[in-house]
Amino acid sequence: QVQLVESGGGLVQAGGSLRLACAASGRTAIDYGMGWFRQAPGKGREFVAGVSPSAVTTSYADSVKGRFAVSRDNAKNTVLLQMNSLKPEDTAIYYCAASVFTVYRDPRRYDYWGQGTQVTVSS
Repeated sequence: QVQLVESGGGLVQAGGSLRLACAASGRTAIDYGMGWFRQAPGKGREFVAGVSPSAVTTSYADSVKGRFAVSRDNAKNTVLLQMNSLKPEDTAIYYCAASVFTVYRDPRRYDYWGQGTQVTVSS
């Protein structure tokens, strides 16, 4: 079992930055691919970014490429999502998730989810 807790969300103006953190407890997060997803009101959950268990591989949605950066500190069981140049369309609840094998873009491939943290970007 893995428990995930997100933090770092909030309200920011367009063009600003936020850094989200996902703290994992339970079984060590080093064994899991970690993904960040988001869900805006009335929309489905979409992949944002992910990092493989060893941090060798990262993956990004086209909409955030060049603006967001995902990283992990396996010693601290923490995954970070640095979000720069934020846009109003980035407004959503952001979730981190853990997958047993590696990072996937399909949310159905993830085994554990956090409760989410709200990110609101004002224009």
